[in-house]
Amino acid sequence: MKLWLLRHAPVQLAPGLCYGASDVPADDALSRRAAQMAAAILPPGVPVWVSGLCRAQQLATYLQSVRPDLAPARVDTRLNEMNFGRWELQPWGAVPRAEFDAWLADFANHRFGGVESTQGVLDRVAAVLAELQASLGANGQAVWITHAGVIRAAQHIASCGANPIPTAGQWPRWSPAPGESMSLVIGGTG
Repeated sequence: MKLWLLRHAPVQLAPGLCYGASDVPADDALSRRAAQMAAAILPPGVPVWVSGLCRAQQLATYLQSVRPDLAPARVDTRLNEMNFGRWELQPWGAVPRAEFDAWLADFANHRFGGVESTQGVLDRVAAVLAELQASLGANGQAVWITHAGVIRAAQHIASCGANPIPTAGQWPRWSPAPGESMSLVIGGTG
């Protein structure tokens, strides 16, 4: 299956703030630009899923306006970014070093910020992928409009399966910049 992964445009927040599950808007003009770029590469009629967060839904709305052949995006909150709990909307520099150390010591299961673990994100992304593969088949295609953490989880699943992630060093470091995209082949042939 081929999965097109679109990351929302840059958000309207001061640089250096931790945001995951916080529902913050993206830059409107850059969302329109990202939709134009995505519209140029997506195949006709490919089904679209979108995170429940407004910054991703902005991109979905603009994409639909320039590509009406794409059905309206289906909202799936399992495509939301990781919830960083008490660190949401706090400066990354204000997070105590001990918090990062605890997360790195148990990267899969530590709930950074007290709410969600990396493994929790990986598990929910794996569940959506399994459902998608079952409904679309090995040669199907789909679009996700989502976030860096979800994209990294999908990359991990594409290369290692849905197995638990033993260390932070095995977590994909790269994801598309805000407003950019990538594609992955998940199992089978895409």
